[in-house]
Order: sequence, then C-alpha cells, then structure tokens
Amino acid sequence: MSKLGNLGARLHRGEISYDFVGKRKIWYGVSILITITAIVGLAVRGLNMGIEFKGGAVFTTPTKMSTSVAQAENYAKDASGHEAIVQKLGNGSLRIQIAGIDTGQSDRIKQELAKDLNLNPEKLAADLVGPSWGQQIANKAWEGLAIFMVLVVIYLAIAFEWRMAVAALVALIHDITITTGIYALVGFEVTPGTVIGLLTILGYSLYDTVVVFDSLKEQTKDITKQNRLTYSDIANQSINGTLVRSINTTVVALLPVAGLLFIGGGFLGAGTLNDISLSLFVGLAAGAYSSIFIATPLVADLKEREPAMKALRKRVLAKRAQAAAEEDLVADRAPADDDSDDSAAAVVGPRNQPASRGRGRGRPSGKRR
Repeated sequence: MSKLGNLGARLHRGEISYDFVGKRKIWYGVSILITITAIVGLAVRGLNMGIEFKGGAVFTTPTKMSTSVAQAENYAKDASGHEAIVQKLGNGSLRIQIAGIDTGQSDRIKQELAKDLNLNPEKLAADLVGPSWGQQIANKAWEGLAIFMVLVVIYLAIAFEWRMAVAALVALIHDITITTGIYALVGFEVTPGTVIGLLTILGYSLYDTVVVFDSLKEQTKDITKQNRLTYSDIANQSINGTLVRSINTTVVALLPVAGLLFIGGGFLGAGTLNDISLSLFVGLAAGAYSSIFIATPLVADLKEREPAMKALRKRVLAKRAQAAAEEDLVADRAPADDDSDDSAAAVVGPRNQPASRGRGRGRPSGKRR
C-alpha cells in the first residue's frame, strides 16, 4: 500500500488524527481575512465585465495578420476612445473587442480600423453585441443561483438537518465571494464562461461537503448513549476519515484545470481559456477548503448549543477529568509502593539469612558427637 493510502487507512480507523474542529477559530479567522480581502477588491476595483454584459463590438481580421497585438490595441483605442481587448487567434487573425459602443460608432470605428490595418473594410468582420442581451444573461444567472441555493438548503434540511443546511450555505457563499474577489483583484474578464464556471464549482463544493456530512450523520446516530466522545470529537473523526479522499478528488480535479489556466491561457496565450479556467481553479480549491475547515466545524458549533449536546459534553469532560485524576493518583502512589517493596526486600533478606546460618551452626547433633 502507498504511503498516502496507508495514511488514509489510519485516519479512517482513528489511529491518527488532526484536530480540525478544535482549531476552528483559526480557520474562521483565515476565512474572514480572505473574504474581507475579496470584498475590498470587489468594492475598489470591481469586476471587469466582458463585452457580452456591457455591449459593444467585436472585429475579426483575416488570417495571417502582420500587425502585433499591441499595435492593434493602440489602433482600436485611437479609433474608439475606449480600451480594447485584442487576442491573436490560432489561425493568425486578430479578435478586437471594444465595449460600450453602439451601431453608429461601430461603422465609423470599422472604417478607421481597416485603414490603420491596411485592410479592405469589407474584409474586417464586425459583430455588434447589445447590452440588453448581456443584462439578460446576468439576470438569468442570478436567478439560477438563487434557485440553486434555495433547493440546496431544502434538500440538506430534509436529508440531514437544518444546521447542516445552514453550514453548507455559508460554505457556498464563502466560495462564491472568494472566487469573484479573485477575479476583481487579477482583472480577468468576466464572460458567460465565467458564470458557467461559478455554477460548476458550487456543485463540486456541495458534493465534498455532503460526503463529510454523511459520515457525520452515521457516526452520531446514538451519540447520547455513550460518554466517551462529544459531538465535536465525532465531527473531527468524520473530517479525518474522509480527508485523504477529499485531497485526492481535489488534486485530480485541479490538474486539468491548472493545465488550461497556466499552460493554455498563460504559456500558450489562449486568453479565452482564462474566463472559465480561473473560476474553476479558484472555486475548486476554495470548495475543498470550505468543506473541511468551514462547513463541518460550523455544524459542530451549532450542534454543541443544543441542551442534549451540552449535557453530553459535560458528562464526557467530567469522565475525562475523573480518569485523569485517577491516573495522577496512581502515578503519585507508584514511587512510594516501589520504595516500600525495596525496603521490604532489603529487610527480609538479611533477617532470613542470619537466621538460617544460626540454625545451621547451632545444630545440637554436631556438638553431642
């Protein structure tokens, strides 16, 4: 068995564990700090909405253009007065996006671009995107997200309990906030592909969380009938038991996404891949983090507020204190018992030995002879 597999088996059996729930205040602090940073990024820089949401025009040149991307950006900015996004496609053509212009401006910009690029205006393809279409996509995305959240809460409340539903909802909001904040900080363009990526990571994050919740539900069926473990102890066991599984699934999911983001979008320059790959990469990592460090510890916090769990915790802690006191008492007595045994052995030895020698020397039969 591999080292990781052996570690997973030992974690599952409870032979070793890490106190995730006991250190939950640290994880909460880290998450709050990251979330505040993301919110500040959104408030200060805002999201770089793509042309599909703001409206504008997309111009595509013929293949094998000698003009560089930087030159095309300058031409587009001079012609429109707006910042432009230029991408070189695989066939050598240029894709020029200019947001915030209408139909009348599009015709004039097309003529000036064609002149600067030494092209026939008829060979410069132009597609106009209306802002109403992008606004419709954004509204539908928000509606879909709201419906998804409601259905998730209802399902988890029925399948598990309302505390788990609340914890899962907090974890999902945590993941969305961090992912959108990263988009604001790095300045990547938000496109319909980004929205698809966000909705995808919600399902993944929820799956990872439900795996831990299912294990926790099984292990806490008759929790009040024992006095060895608190709810937080069992919650910690559930996290450790599924830890290696969560790590494996996260790494396997992140590898191809990392290939799209860093190799496809970064090294090879396929910028269109960044739209969806960044949201997937950040969201998958945040989802794995929230299911381990946020959702389950939050469930333990909410559950420990119940009277039954408070009483159980009091019994468990009292039993542990009693066991510790008994161990200390035994430890205190052990040296005294050892000393008494040694002294007894020291006394018994000399007392017996002279007695036996006296009896040997004082045999009357020897003297009589």
